[in-house]
Amino acid sequence: MDPLNDIQDEAPGSLRDAIARRAAFAREPHPEGVRKPPLQLMLAELRSLYRGAHRGQVVRAAARPMPVMLLPGFAAHPKRMQPMADALAASGHHVYGWGLGFNFGPSERNFSFLMRRVAVIARESWSPVALVGWSLGGLFAREIARREPALVAKVITMGTPFSGDPRANNAWKAYQMVTGHSVDRPPIDCDFSEKPAVPTVALWSPRDGIIQPRAAAGWPHERDRAVAIRCSHLDFSSSPKVVTEVLRQLDIKE
Repeated sequence: MDPLNDIQDEAPGSLRDAIARRAAFAREPHPEGVRKPPLQLMLAELRSLYRGAHRGQVVRAAARPMPVMLLPGFAAHPKRMQPMADALAASGHHVYGWGLGFNFGPSERNFSFLMRRVAVIARESWSPVALVGWSLGGLFAREIARREPALVAKVITMGTPFSGDPRANNAWKAYQMVTGHSVDRPPIDCDFSEKPAVPTVALWSPRDGIIQPRAAAGWPHERDRAVAIRCSHLDFSSSPKVVTEVLRQLDIKE
């Protein structure tokens, strides 16, 4: 999904309004009392961006091979998660991409596509699907599982801001400018903080420079387990230590 096309797809005569709305979003101040990661951690994310995805292979045979869908983070392409996809496939899991290219936020169209895709994978696999979502991708995963728990075996989120104030991060302004909607008013009917009726695991990091750790760890009533991993936010997509933990969590029989 291309955000520029989304602006062009606005109702006739509303292009100027769409641009003005995004400009207004850019001017919004960070709300008082809402914590976000400090600047030094945000700057540290640049090292991960410069380094790119990790390429080291993680070898671990899956105890229970299953269909697994990977959902990328905001403004990220699925290729960023390719090392994780390769490791999961090498372990014996059946890995699927989300099928949407770059993740530029939710819409009724792309969310409906994902719901259908998960249903097709579950039907063809004769098995519910494990959803592994990085950052914004984890919000998609939680909402799919909340709506259709019979289709989902487990949800694993990685640095996903599902708990607390949606502005408890360093990315909310960029999100609003790209998507054209407020971070707390997405264009789909959802409740990201409500725990889906499936096993739900939240991986979070005290070194996350984009998402406030508490927002990604959540509270006990919002997930089944929270696991701390010391990595940057961008490293959630491919770090060997994260991949190893994802494989371990997929092996756990709930």
